[in-house]
Amino acid sequence: MEGDLRERIERFLYLEADLMDESRFDEWDGLWADEALYWVPCNDDDGDPDRQVTIIYDDRNGIRDRLARLNSTAAHSQRPRSRMRRLISNVVFDIGPDGVVEVRSNFLLAELRHGRQDLFAGRSVHRLRERGDGFEITYKKVLLLNNDEPIDNLTFLI
Repeated sequence: MEGDLRERIERFLYLEADLMDESRFDEWDGLWADEALYWVPCNDDDGDPDRQVTIIYDDRNGIRDRLARLNSTAAHSQRPRSRMRRLISNVVFDIGPDGVVEVRSNFLLAELRHGRQDLFAGRSVHRLRERGDGFEITYKKVLLLNNDEPIDNLTFLI
């Protein structure tokens, strides 16, 4: 049973990575639950987002607004779009009493734009809920290794 669940979780994480890397924003948007939260802390992995600066702290409407900008010509910092590839590893998970699966994984994201390649490393925490034959994201927290350092441009999805 755990092996099957692990395979389904990993397949879901790989799908999400592919959708982000290929700028398939409408499909990525479809992975989120209505009450979703997408959080990328700044300076402290466990700070209070209501009192401290964050890189991203979006509810469902904020996620949709972010995607609308990326799909429009308004995101000048993404013209041309970043070319990206990410690797996901060290996937571990726990199942909560409510059936929500908390998944922790490491990632390495390579981004190329205007002849400059940047590498971002970190840990993602997903909370996934069963939906149909797959999952939906109720919560995603991205802990960038360098979240306390100056970062040029994070208008793409991490």
